[in-house]
Amino acid sequence: MTEPRKPHPIERLFDNPWLLLVLGVVVPTLSYTVWGWIELALMPEARLP
Repeated sequence: MTEPRKPHPIERLFDNPWLLLVLGVVVPTLSYTVWGWIELALMPEARLP
């Protein structure tokens, strides 16, 4: 008789729809926010007339 196999951590991740939903919202939000901060930091100073 074989022992029940333990699911791989990635398989457990894909089996949890709520965690996937949270990751799908949080990861793009954080990446675009950091991207925006970098763009603002690298933007040259505006010259006013």
